[in-house]
Amino acid sequence: MKSICILLLLFIFACNKQKNTTSPTYRNLVEAVYASGNVYPSNEYKLIANADGYLQKQFASEGDVILKNQILFQIESTMQDARTEAATNIYRQTEDNYSNNSAAIKELESQINITKHKLGNDSLNYARYKNLQEQNIGTKVDYERAKLIYETSQQEYKARKNALQRLKNQLFVDLQNAKSNYKINAREEQNYQVRSFQAGKIYEVYKKVGEFVRRGETLALLGDSEESVLQLAIDESDFAKIQLGQEILLKIDVYGNKIFKGIVKKIYPKLNKIDQTFRVDAAFVGEKPNAYYGLSVEANIIISQKEKALTIPKTLLVGQDSVWIEDAGENKKIKIQKGIETLDFVEIKSGLNPQSFIINP
Repeated sequence: MKSICILLLLFIFACNKQKNTTSPTYRNLVEAVYASGNVYPSNEYKLIANADGYLQKQFASEGDVILKNQILFQIESTMQDARTEAATNIYRQTEDNYSNNSAAIKELESQINITKHKLGNDSLNYARYKNLQEQNIGTKVDYERAKLIYETSQQEYKARKNALQRLKNQLFVDLQNAKSNYKINAREEQNYQVRSFQAGKIYEVYKKVGEFVRRGETLALLGDSEESVLQLAIDESDFAKIQLGQEILLKIDVYGNKIFKGIVKKIYPKLNKIDQTFRVDAAFVGEKPNAYYGLSVEANIIISQKEKALTIPKTLLVGQDSVWIEDAGENKKIKIQKGIETLDFVEIKSGLNPQSFIINP
């Protein structure tokens, strides 16, 4: 009977020991930093109206894939059309005025030819009277008259040539001014046609046909239809652990338990003081989700990995670096050296071994 009691007591002691203590075990550990955020299209941008007027036409809608420089909206431009037409007519007229068929230029050139012909005759007449004067033949009055007529013809010819050059210069200036005004109006005309900056997808339209829009108002939200970027928020306490190129495991709400993979691409150095987080951008690696705007995502950024690490549950820790163990029937508090940590487990680098008995709190 006594031996039976001893065996019963040993059994109860063993059960209590098994129940109240835990030994370290080997497992593969992955240390990760949790982050949350959203999925956005790459190269996201907003289309802005560059003119005032009523939205006259809309050539694409939400979800449409569009090309670079494609016209998406037309703003009413009645007054601008009139200004552009007037500028075009003036430009064409100044082109004609400066061309080889210009009536004003032809008229002056004709006058120059007449003056040139007269100058030739007056030059011959002057030379003849000069020669006679040198031979003391004829009167000096006739010689002086011939000389005066010749010199007057010279001045007139020179004056008409200068007038032609001034006319051409003025017509050239008029042409350049008209051309500049035409280009300005042509560019202003283009402001009433709102085009895409690059190929992509329309994610949201903010104005309806018939509504009045003002210069600077946003008409639509666009972005890349193929590439996405992950915008993640990292808690301030974990930010120092993040590095470029780290692998990320991603879970997107609309895809249930499906796991996507990503990589850290950009780290922003400014702290958001509202929620005490830093922004980190990431890119998908391999399979990508459909390009929906603003998908909610949960991420685990892998900081380090280790195979066959000696671990204990984090719930056994006392403070940051101690545990209670049972040693030779006594309870002792000892310090340990930690390694990789996850949400549930911590690696033991020294202080414990697989045969250690850690007291459950």
